[in-house]
Amino acid sequence: MIAAFDLLLHVSMIQSFAMKRKVERLAQSITDAISKWDSVECVALGEHSESDVLDPYFALVIDVYLRAAPPMVEERHGAFAKAVGQPGAFESSASRSKDRFFIDGLPVRVEYKSVTMVDDVVGRCKGPDSQIVWIFKNSGTYMFYRLINSRILYQKSEWVQYVRRELTELPDTFWEGLGEACLAKMEHYLADLGAASFSDDGYFYSVSMAGFIRYAAAALFTANKRFEPSHRYVSTQLHELESLPDDLLGRWETLLRSDLDISRNQKYEVAELIARSVLALR
Repeated sequence: MIAAFDLLLHVSMIQSFAMKRKVERLAQSITDAISKWDSVECVALGEHSESDVLDPYFALVIDVYLRAAPPMVEERHGAFAKAVGQPGAFESSASRSKDRFFIDGLPVRVEYKSVTMVDDVVGRCKGPDSQIVWIFKNSGTYMFYRLINSRILYQKSEWVQYVRRELTELPDTFWEGLGEACLAKMEHYLADLGAASFSDDGYFYSVSMAGFIRYAAAALFTANKRFEPSHRYVSTQLHELESLPDDLLGRWETLLRSDLDISRNQKYEVAELIARSVLALR
């Protein structure tokens, strides 16, 4: 029995390694095609691409930083087809900022980002108006997280290294302003959650709870001067933060679990405790 299990484990490891090699080759082939475009400054591989292909969240995510607009959709489609074969279910966003398609059953997302926009935002975050929190109030700092944590597959110059250095030196005013914005949003959703917990409006309750959880987490990352990861990794990385309120993690799990026999009012009371402890970090 043990020998059979070991054999299955060995086969599984070989298959997993083979799929990772396939993903690497696919990512490099797409990168080689993209790097031929004149305006491309940098191509990076998102962390979703580093997970196992059997993970339901897996996608081959490629960020392309350009100094001008990307080529037209038809040209991009043709470049991908030549590099890796005919893309399946190819679609492009109306803004030309993202392409989605499948190659051999693997989901691929190619996202196009402006170097000029990145430079402008980073510059203002470090400048005299570093409290430009309106930029991040709804979207969070995931844009910066991706810039720092993606794996570089191609770069024309040292631009991405320069931007990464700049992002490690953001002033306290940036973090303070962003923190205040996150706390204000958290308190707003907490008030809504309190009203919803006494009503029969399940939709309003769910939306309020989701908003509270999102901005409580954002406030905690900001208090630790950390950029927010994608929603998928928030709970995992929350456990890794250096500065957390006492009893935060247990209360956090209480809010997230749906199998506990507690009322909406009781969950609201837990949310209140979390909010108070997060506010105390200021």
